Amino acid sequence: MGVKKKRGTQVAAFTIPHQDFETLRSFADAEGENLASLLLQCVQLTDGVSQIHYVKQIVPLLEKIDTNGMCDPTIQACLDILAGIYFSLSLKNPLKKVLASSLNGLPEFFLTEAVHSFTYHLQEELNTADLYSYRKVIDNISSCMENFNLGRASVNDLLKNVLQFLQKSLIDILEESRQFAGNHIVQTQLMNDLLVGIRVSMILVQKIQSFQGNLWKTSNSPIWQSMCGLLSIFAKFLCDDDLLQTIQSTSGLAVILFIKTMSHPSEKIFELISCLLLRSVDNTLVPEWFVSSCGSLCNAHIPRPALLFLCQGTLAMLDWQDGKVGCSGETLLLDTIHVLFTLSSQIKEATLEMFLSRILASWTNSAIHVLESSSPSLKDRLKGNSSIVERLLEYVYTHWEHPLDALRHQTKIIFRNLLQMHQLTMEGAALVTDPFFLALIKNLLRLEWQIKGKYACLGCLVECIGIEHILATDKTIPSQILEVMGDQSLVPYASDLLETMFKNHKNRLKSQTVDSTWMDQWHETWVSPLLHILCEGTLDQKSYVIDYYLPKLLNYSPESLRYMVKILQTFIDAKTGSGDSRGALGALMACLRTARAHGHLQSAPDVWENLVSSARIKQGLIHQHCQVRIDTLGLLCESNRSTEIVSTEEMQWIQFFLTYNLNSQSPGVRQQICSLLKKLFCRIQESSQVLYKLEQNKSRLEPENVLTKEQPSLTLQQYKAFMSSICSTLFEALFPGSSYPTRFSALTILGSIADVFPASEDHMQTVYQLSHDIDVGRFQTLMECFTSTFEEVKTSAFDLLMKLSVRAVQFQDSEKLQSLFQAALELSTSTKPYDCVTASYLLNFLIWQDALPATLFASLTQQVTCKAGDKSDVMMERNTLLVIKCLMENLEEEVCQAENCLLQAAALSPMYGRVHCVTGALQRLPLNSLRLVSEWRPVVEKLLLLSYRLSAAVSPVIQSSSPEGLIPMDTDSESGSRLQVILNEIQPRDTNDFFNQTKILSECDSFDLEDLKATISNIESSAEIKGKEDKTCDVTAQMVLVCCWRSMKEVALLLGTLCQLLPMQSMPESSDGLLTVEQVKEMGDYFKQHLLQSRHRGAFELAYTGFVKLTEILNRCPNVSLQKLPEQWLWSVLQEIKSSDPSSKLCATRRSAGIPFYIQALLASEPKKGKMDLLKITMKELLTLAGPTEDPCSTVPQVHALNILRALFRDTRLGENIIPYVADGAKTAILGFTSPVWAVRNSSTLLFSSLITRIFGVKRGKDELSKTNRMTGREFFSRFPELYPFLLKQLETVANSVDCDTREPDRHPSMFLLLLVLERLYPSPMDGSSSALSMAPFVPFIMRCGHSPVYRSREMAARALVPFITIDQIPNTVHALLATLPNYTDQCLHQNYIHGTLLQVFRLLQAYTDSKHKTNSDFLQELTDITVCTKSKLWLAKRQNPCLVTRAVYIDILFLLTYCLDKPTKVNHPVLKSLGFWEEIKEIISLSELITGFPCTIKVPGLPQYLESLTKLALSAIWAGLAEAAGQTKDIPITFPQLLKSSFSEVRLLTLDTLLERFSSAASTLGEKGLPPLLCNMAEEFLVLAMKEPHPECFCKILKILYHMDPREWLPQAECCLHLSPQEFLIWTMEIASNDSSEIQSVSLRLASRVIAYHLQTHKENKDLLAPELKQWVQLVVLSCEDPLPTESKLAAAEVLTSTTPLFLTNPQPILELQDTLALWRCVLTLLQSEEQAVRDAATETIATAISQPNTYQSTEFAFCQVDASIALALALAVLCDLLQQWDQLACGLPILLGWLLGEDSDLASCVESPHQGEDDYLFEKAEVNFWAETLTFVKHLKRYLFHAFCKTYWHPPSSERLRHLQKMVSEQRQCLSQLFTELPPAAEFLKTVEYTRLRIQEERTLAGLKLLDFLEEKEKEALLSSEPRTLLQNQGH
Repeated sequence: MGVKKKRGTQVAAFTIPHQDFETLRSFADAEGENLASLLLQCVQLTDGVSQIHYVKQIVPLLEKIDTNGMCDPTIQACLDILAGIYFSLSLKNPLKKVLASSLNGLPEFFLTEAVHSFTYHLQEELNTADLYSYRKVIDNISSCMENFNLGRASVNDLLKNVLQFLQKSLIDILEESRQFAGNHIVQTQLMNDLLVGIRVSMILVQKIQSFQGNLWKTSNSPIWQSMCGLLSIFAKFLCDDDLLQTIQSTSGLAVILFIKTMSHPSEKIFELISCLLLRSVDNTLVPEWFVSSCGSLCNAHIPRPALLFLCQGTLAMLDWQDGKVGCSGETLLLDTIHVLFTLSSQIKEATLEMFLSRILASWTNSAIHVLESSSPSLKDRLKGNSSIVERLLEYVYTHWEHPLDALRHQTKIIFRNLLQMHQLTMEGAALVTDPFFLALIKNLLRLEWQIKGKYACLGCLVECIGIEHILATDKTIPSQILEVMGDQSLVPYASDLLETMFKNHKNRLKSQTVDSTWMDQWHETWVSPLLHILCEGTLDQKSYVIDYYLPKLLNYSPESLRYMVKILQTFIDAKTGSGDSRGALGALMACLRTARAHGHLQSAPDVWENLVSSARIKQGLIHQHCQVRIDTLGLLCESNRSTEIVSTEEMQWIQFFLTYNLNSQSPGVRQQICSLLKKLFCRIQESSQVLYKLEQNKSRLEPENVLTKEQPSLTLQQYKAFMSSICSTLFEALFPGSSYPTRFSALTILGSIADVFPASEDHMQTVYQLSHDIDVGRFQTLMECFTSTFEEVKTSAFDLLMKLSVRAVQFQDSEKLQSLFQAALELSTSTKPYDCVTASYLLNFLIWQDALPATLFASLTQQVTCKAGDKSDVMMERNTLLVIKCLMENLEEEVCQAENCLLQAAALSPMYGRVHCVTGALQRLPLNSLRLVSEWRPVVEKLLLLSYRLSAAVSPVIQSSSPEGLIPMDTDSESGSRLQVILNEIQPRDTNDFFNQTKILSECDSFDLEDLKATISNIESSAEIKGKEDKTCDVTAQMVLVCCWRSMKEVALLLGTLCQLLPMQSMPESSDGLLTVEQVKEMGDYFKQHLLQSRHRGAFELAYTGFVKLTEILNRCPNVSLQKLPEQWLWSVLQEIKSSDPSSKLCATRRSAGIPFYIQALLASEPKKGKMDLLKITMKELLTLAGPTEDPCSTVPQVHALNILRALFRDTRLGENIIPYVADGAKTAILGFTSPVWAVRNSSTLLFSSLITRIFGVKRGKDELSKTNRMTGREFFSRFPELYPFLLKQLETVANSVDCDTREPDRHPSMFLLLLVLERLYPSPMDGSSSALSMAPFVPFIMRCGHSPVYRSREMAARALVPFITIDQIPNTVHALLATLPNYTDQCLHQNYIHGTLLQVFRLLQAYTDSKHKTNSDFLQELTDITVCTKSKLWLAKRQNPCLVTRAVYIDILFLLTYCLDKPTKVNHPVLKSLGFWEEIKEIISLSELITGFPCTIKVPGLPQYLESLTKLALSAIWAGLAEAAGQTKDIPITFPQLLKSSFSEVRLLTLDTLLERFSSAASTLGEKGLPPLLCNMAEEFLVLAMKEPHPECFCKILKILYHMDPREWLPQAECCLHLSPQEFLIWTMEIASNDSSEIQSVSLRLASRVIAYHLQTHKENKDLLAPELKQWVQLVVLSCEDPLPTESKLAAAEVLTSTTPLFLTNPQPILELQDTLALWRCVLTLLQSEEQAVRDAATETIATAISQPNTYQSTEFAFCQVDASIALALALAVLCDLLQQWDQLACGLPILLGWLLGEDSDLASCVESPHQGEDDYLFEKAEVNFWAETLTFVKHLKRYLFHAFCKTYWHPPSSERLRHLQKMVSEQRQCLSQLFTELPPAAEFLKTVEYTRLRIQEERTLAGLKLLDFLEEKEKEALLSSEPRTLLQNQGH
């Protein structure tokens, strides 16, 4: 919200030669008033801005001079000097333009002399011989022609010389560029000079008057000869592929411009260029100059890019707008488009495709200009139905989904221009009824909304012909578009289309309607669907609609806001109490927030008073759904005016919001909260500045805002108090044990406060400063944040400490700082990886706070003198150097230890922590401006050597073939012998003696720590803590591996940091850098070795990160030898891969390990603006290597090549540059899949997978064939035309192998990949009918693939067939397929053939029924015809067909037809009945195995599938029969009980699923629709089945059905059919709940709860008889809430608690004992603190129910509201305390509540024990951790409401003896805690973080308990002293 201040403009001042300076001095007058004096004063200034003011005075001064007919020598000299100054200034210097602008007003008398001076100096410039000065001369020529009369005149005078200079400079620059091939930096500069030279040549021709006539157009004219020379150069540039495409493109423009300028007569230009484009130049008919200059363009083999750029030049340089192009111009226009069409099918390179799209858009613009005054024949050629327009539309449809945004934008321009072109050819016809427009609308609306191009094209059509016809076609279009706004990729397109539509609609309604009723219609069309989405849509839909669509609607129609608010308020009021008010409230807040942020609300009070109540605001701030909370907060924080006063109410609400919203698990929500609060702080800061000014001025001006009518000082005081209060809340949130989200939010917001309210400067008042509110405790709190295991918290805390003006030395004594430094050193060598991160932050903190121990400073040899301003920088550099030296000394000792015994190093002092700390220190230092260079150079050198030594010590493990499990020790000889194999393998690269042979240990890999210490030189900082650990230390493979790969990781990151940040020496012996060329090369060799040889993924992935930094530096390095290193490394590794040398150490397994990473880094760092030659050559080599080969020796290179290709295709940094190789990559992968070698097939599969992602996009959902990951066939084959013949040929080969008659047909492996590609294509009405890329040839081959003997292949063939058959062709195709099926009488039945055909029919019918593009009558008729056709093959669904698999598919087809056709039509009864189809189906079911059973119990293939299909059909028949017979069972082929008695679980499960759906829907609609009587009478069957059902899933479904049924209907029947009383049934249910699996347990718990509720409601007088069962039930609920149990159990418990809340939790007369009631409340509190969001949300429903009861709703203002878990926890405790008072049970409940407060299971001894005793042994095993719950938050709320309850009422306290016992117990605990604190080491918060935190939490709990007990003691004393008796009535009143 803050206004950014403009930076002061920097202008470089000019100077003049000494001789000119003396000249000016000699001519300057004494008074200093002549021109020479003015210039003399000007040149003596050092500030360019000041010089500008003097330059502007030149012309006014000259205008005052009396000329007397003679030019004064002073003026002549000054003009000459000014000309020199002009040409000396750089092009971008503002002084140059100011000087030119001033001299344009020069009096006419001085013009001749001025032109002479400028001509002289320009000639001097043109005489320049230095090639590297050419650019300056070219820039000067350019500036002379840019609005500068004197410059243009001088260029005109020297035109011949200028042209000759340009010709010479272009030739020389190109030659120089070729000599510097390989030097990217120099080449880039020279190419840029070349481009500028061409552009200046074009500007010269266009702007210089000499070219207007024809006098120079003679062959002996020097100008003509220079023009011919330049034209020849441009023609060569155009065809030179070594040049950048921008140069070629500009050359194309220049060629056409020069031809146009040189042609005479001009009428021949069009014919000449037409011949050139069509490559039909006849040398005898064209001018000689054209042949000599453009000879290279006249042959038939001109490169495609050259031809493309000539077309661009034709459209850009010729004048199409004057309406006089004539027939030859029209012909050229048509010839150009045909050339472009040809090129569009040939060009596939991304940049050229981009050029082509722009040129096509340019062509449509030119066509529009020509059509405005063209001949009728051209209009006919360019009508909507013409072939040219159709081809352009095909181009649009093919490219509107292109991955390049810019190209998609061009398709929109082309489409819009095509509509305009058609309009120009219509000659007055009505737009709305035009067939072309109607066809476009129809086709576009038939497309799915997932197609991005549809939106842009519909938008263009709406702009062209209006919205009415589209809305008349389908009124739901606004709703349809809003529905897709849940997909982020479609949101911008959808919102733009909606904006176009509603604007057009409103304008048309407004113009057509007289009264204001049109507004209601507009609201109904556009606002109502919006409100529906805001209330009922998904979270994504709402978020995107709020961000993209709502602001556009409100900005266009602000008056709609009140309509929205009115409707939404009605919705909220209507749903109050229903528990479903989130949608409307959220929508209301979203609308108000957007309106306020965009300035549609007048002021804050206007919002609160008129539109929304305070209660609604508070409900929004603690709403259960995060989006509502964010929108409400946004309403308070955002404003379109950055200085709007923040009201008192807003401050109170923000404070309230922060109390409950810091602990948000969603990163997105946290980010939005922090961002919105920062906007609020900016408003406070900026409005406070306004208030300060008001206060200073003491003026009585009428303020804008009513809030400012009060005294500004009062508002400022409120601001200060508010900010102080906010900071207190945030610091309180950093309590011990606070969660990561809370800490992150609090620190981020504090950081924002420190940013927005900086330390005040002398001239600026600040309303608040965070540093003033920092005390010792808060400083320590921030320090303790370094111990968090989340690095974001450490970073935020560190950054905040750096922003504060307070220093560590203000709060910490030297002893404490010393202990912090020692703690950091100890942590840097910890075996826990996250400790070294803490160490790094601690050390950086001490460095930047200048709080290092004095002992470190003795080693500093170089003292630096510095200015006062630089003192802090030098201090930081000195401190960093000292810390790094200290770390390096310790590291050197540890590396020595690792070289002797790596196992000891891994166990005692892993080295990666030291390296991490060194890297962290270096990263925060500005290494390019070091002062202590002489100190740094040896440090860097030693650091590099240490890194290499460390790497050499750990690399044997990382480079072994099994790094994850490598440790050369075991406990028995058998295992040892197996390990010896690995040891022998790595022996050549092993320098450590412990890898020589296997060690056999007496105890499991243990060794004595004391013995180790004797051999290790102790590090002073870590010796203490080592001595306190156990005597033995277990070393596991994990520990060794972690030590090794993390060491490699840190070394790689350190080297990457060094090469990225350290300055490099420009010369070998220079003193200006710290890194030498040799050191850089050594780093490269290091990365190469480890990337190519490491096997461990963690090691080589991070080596890759460092190597990428190195390669990026090398490509920008001016040193040519370093620049060429990446290329040399690339060739080296490619040669090593190709050689396949047996001695090679390259890893051929693990997907080639680091080799792909190595090549990725080399290629990705290649400059993207260049030709990408390395990528091209590498891809060519790799594709050759990866291709099929017969040579067994080339298998390894082939695998490497495939793995590298996979990595390159996955690398997003290569972008569109990799696309041209996709087709060849796909061919390679498909052919590789046929290899007999498994490794090749495996790598080919991985490559293919990455190609599918690259082509079709990243899969964003579970659906394999998601609509967002598909492509039309036309688009696919247009982008990859080489794949068309390849896929077709491969598919034909596969199909032929399938048709083979041999017993073992060739199961062609590539079929899988082919079908995988084809099934991702889909048909589009826009695909056109181009025969070149027709999809039809694929169809017969795919159909034949469906006969494959492989089941999966038949399924894939069926799916792949669908996109190749258009919707209109599906009925005929289905008929044809059904006709090929055999009859029952046929002798030979091929079941694979039948199955494949049926699958294809099924998939086609599915696609047909899903389609929305058919009219209802056509759809039903065609489906009816298909149904008739299927009746002839019904034997396939009966027992005559022996194959169950094919029977199942045929039954699926029948089921699909019944589903679609069993609906009454307008005229007739259902189609199926009229066809007699149901009779056939009933016969199939009656004769099926569902009735007769199977003759044997043996499982046959396809049985489960067949049973499921048959059961679905049977269920469909039952429902149809029930519907027809009004719920009676007559004429039904099979009944539900029959299905439930089936011996097959598949049948029972499907039946139960269907029944459960009906019962649950009936229960959810509260019996609105009702159940058929047949289902209501099935209770007995369900009960019997429940007792007998062996199948777990079926049993679970039965229990769910019983749960959804009313117990009154079935529980009484249990006794007669099961011989179980209701009480016994309850016991049975609870036994299941306590013993079974999680899902059954959850269902049975729900069922038991319902039974208990039924008992208690129906047998109130006998409730005591249920006491044991109630106890058991309570225990079950408590067990279900425990942490180890799955989420399903906790959700069930929450649901049970919600349903029984009125009965057990809030009942005014409690049914359960107090202990059990409190146990249930404790369950609610536990669930409210669960880590799973779903569980917390479910538990909040319990609280929402609890606070909405008659006896509780008055205790809170949030009754009947949906609240978040954070405040629900507080509300729960508030209601509980209130209920305890109502029950008069406060005294009885006190011990239990005190137990909650202190922690029932708190064992102080465990607080100081390590939480993970075996953590070193099992580094990657994590214990159950709750990252959301905060113990002290719970304690705070409980303490608060207990105090509130005890203060509020008179109650009977426990006995004095009981109270003293409790006090004694808590006091003893407090003393024990104090003792434990004293036993902790110094800086325990860092060294023993877990133990320290546990003790701090327990301390807080104990203090809370003591305060409460002390308060109760005081209360008791007061009660005893009080002599006045109280009646019960008084007590209640109190």
